[in-house]
Amino acid sequence: MLFKFISLGLAGAAGTIARYLFSGIVQRLVSSDFPLGTAAVNIIGCFLFGLLWASMESRLSISGQTRAIVFIGFFGAFTTFSSYIFETSKLLDQSQWLLAMGNILLQNIIGLACILAGLAIGKLI
Repeated sequence: MLFKFISLGLAGAAGTIARYLFSGIVQRLVSSDFPLGTAAVNIIGCFLFGLLWASMESRLSISGQTRAIVFIGFFGAFTTFSSYIFETSKLLDQSQWLLAMGNILLQNIIGLACILAGLAIGKLI
């Protein structure tokens, strides 16, 4: 169990550093007020998450522990957006339309409301 936690932590650190570097490079290259660096990380993260997941499902024999390290550790730190999109795509794949829409609405609308509330409260205290 200790090895799993250490591995998750190291993978998370690698994902964090990759996110910081990649988003910073993209943002400097485009020189825009739009957060294109973050968007690029989320979009690339979703693509890589899907690519690796499909490869591991169909072609590679990868243990559950290794999957957790890659997808929770690295991708969890690189972009949690990829996990959210993957889970939503699974709901759509299972024809659970209402749950998928609920997930989208919950995380986007309530998430946005919560960040705005947190910012407002943070300014008051």
